[in-house]
Amino acid sequence: QVQLVESGGGLVQAGGSLRLSCTASARTLSGYAMGWFRQAPGKERQFVAVMDWSGGGTDNADSVKGRFTISKDNVKNTVYLQMDSLKAEDTAIYYCAAASIGRYPRREYEYEYWGQGTQVTVSS
Repeated sequence: QVQLVESGGGLVQAGGSLRLSCTASARTLSGYAMGWFRQAPGKERQFVAVMDWSGGGTDNADSVKGRFTISKDNVKNTVYLQMDSLKAEDTAIYYCAAASIGRYPRREYEYEYWGQGTQVTVSS
C-alpha cells in the first residue's frame, strides 16, 4: 500500500512558476513509476509527466515539454513537478500517482495509487 500526499499548489500569474511535491508513505519506491496528471474543469484527467524511480528516466506530455520538469528526492521519498512559464490553460487539479508496472505509463488505469490532488490556478 502506498499513500501519496501532494502539496505546493496555489494561485500564480501567467509566466510564473510553482513547484508541486508528492510524498509517498512506502518504505521504498524502487520499481515504481511516479506520475503527475491534471484535470481541468469539465475535462478528462490527462497525463503530464512520469519518472521511472529506479532509473531516473522521465517522459513529459508534449503540452508541457520545455516548461515542466519532474524530479525526485530518494531520501524524502518525494517526487516534484517544477512548473515554469505557466499559462492559463495549465489551471487544473494536479494529481500524483504511483504505478508498480511499467517504466513510463501514461494511462490512468496503469496507476494503482493516487493522491488527493492539489489545485493550481494560473491567472492571465
